[in-house]
Amino acid sequence: MILEKERKSIVEYGKKLEGAGLVEGTFGNISIYNEEEHLMAISPSGLDYERTMPEDVVVLSLDGTVADGKRKPSSELDMHRIFYLNRTDVRAVVHTHSHYAAVLSCLNWSIPPLHYETAYAGKEVPCSEYVQFGTWDLAESALKTMGEGNACLLGNHGLLSVGETISYAFDTAQQIEFVAGLYCGAKALGSPVLLTDEQIGAVLHAFKTYRTK
Repeated sequence: MILEKERKSIVEYGKKLEGAGLVEGTFGNISIYNEEEHLMAISPSGLDYERTMPEDVVVLSLDGTVADGKRKPSSELDMHRIFYLNRTDVRAVVHTHSHYAAVLSCLNWSIPPLHYETAYAGKEVPCSEYVQFGTWDLAESALKTMGEGNACLLGNHGLLSVGETISYAFDTAQQIEFVAGLYCGAKALGSPVLLTDEQIGAVLHAFKTYRTK
């Protein structure tokens, strides 16, 4: 089986996404890029995470040509492959519709550095304007919005996170959902006290040795 390791990881992390409450139903998607093979594996479209098997995961080249798999790839294929085409530090992409991140995306609000775990994404978590799902325009918007960071909100849609490994991309999605919940709660009660640029910068530096990618 081509990219067997990556396909098994996508099945594993799909179940983790569901277990962590970061996705609902069949929405959300995961991909992993194998640089040596110049191929990416991505979760199939419209298939429940609990029912997904490694052979259901679709393997494609970065131009979108299917190399292996009988299922239809995720409708957000372009939003994954654009990062592999443009950022050499990205080897995994996770897209969720997690509750608090989706709430903020519907407000088109970026998440400022109110908590040090914001640094999983960067100095903030920027939010794009709304662009229709499953389009190249959305892919370009996500790439531009995220910049050199590791996560962004997609306007009126959800959350996108990236990493050098699927583990890091998943952790980022989980921690940014936590931060999104804090921001919703803090805004409901008042105005959150934000970390300074120097403070969040120091956290970003500390995170370089805090955990492996």
